[in-house]
Amino acid sequence: MGLVKKIHKWASVIVGLQLLIWLATGLYFNLMDHHKAGGHQYRAHLHQPLVFDHSRLVEPQQLLENSSASTSIKLINLLGKPYYLMNHEKGLYPHFNNRYSLYHAYTGELFKIDRTTAIALAEQSYNGPGEVESVSFIGGKNEDLPKQKNPSWQVSFNDEVNTRVYVEAQSGRITGHSDDDSRFAGIFFMLHFMDYANEGSFNNWQIIAFGFITLWLSFTGMIWTINLLQKRQYKLKELKQL
Repeated sequence: MGLVKKIHKWASVIVGLQLLIWLATGLYFNLMDHHKAGGHQYRAHLHQPLVFDHSRLVEPQQLLENSSASTSIKLINLLGKPYYLMNHEKGLYPHFNNRYSLYHAYTGELFKIDRTTAIALAEQSYNGPGEVESVSFIGGKNEDLPKQKNPSWQVSFNDEVNTRVYVEAQSGRITGHSDDDSRFAGIFFMLHFMDYANEGSFNNWQIIAFGFITLWLSFTGMIWTINLLQKRQYKLKELKQL
């Protein structure tokens, strides 16, 4: 019975601490500035119409025949120029593993998002006072955008909130902005969803383990209660009629 009591006490400590964390982070979510917490302080949301000359477009079928198997192809606008975005491996969501190719829509030439293009795309999506401070290529895990599984260019600006713009290396898509405000909010999201490994998901082993600990808390509590009843340490008082 001593082991049951020890498990119950430690399980109650762990569950109690996480409940306090949920209470504190839930309060923060209600009080925070959602615009700033999303890293949108200096994000320019552009909706440029795609203007192109139909007579100059390369036939998509020609590109499909000369490339590896693809799941889709569409015409997109990058920096005011038309490109065909071809998807060779489609993930369930854009931030899942995808494999893209870009082709100039007029010449059919393969186009790569290099450092210069990444800077131009980042500056197009940025409306703050800062200037480009550094550029780096991220081929692995992205600490600011943990859900992102595809390689990206990180373009950092020297404004007062240290804005970083992320450009997907294969498609040129702006995957997100991050700054000091969004990174601070990310700490609370990490605590609330028990995402201590920063995987960008609440479907992790920590929350599964917490579920088992909560189950053990209930199970050991029931065993302890039955034991106390057997020892007659619970006494039911007779109700007195008024």
